Amino acid sequence: MSEDKVVKLGAKRGGHHKDEQHESGEEQELVYCSFCKRPNTQVLKMVQGPGVNICSECAMIAVQYLILNDRMPSAEAQQILDAFWGKARR
Repeated sequence: MSEDKVVKLGAKRGGHHKDEQHESGEEQELVYCSFCKRPNTQVLKMVQGPGVNICSECAMIAVQYLILNDRMPSAEAQQILDAFWGKARR
């Protein structure tokens, strides 16, 4: 999986934006979560869509809400959350 902190939906993989941080130490483009307003420098990952961005933490809150709202058994919900956070921490 890519190590990019900002994932642009619909963007070609491997392309670089002129403001992204490269190994040479250039400044990183600041992208803010549309929900919590934190920049990509303060979150694990940021997904950038057309006119909206969501950080990995806000996405997880949304997933937790949807799982609990659908009344999925807590053991099954916890298994899904553990799988997500296990991958996110790597």
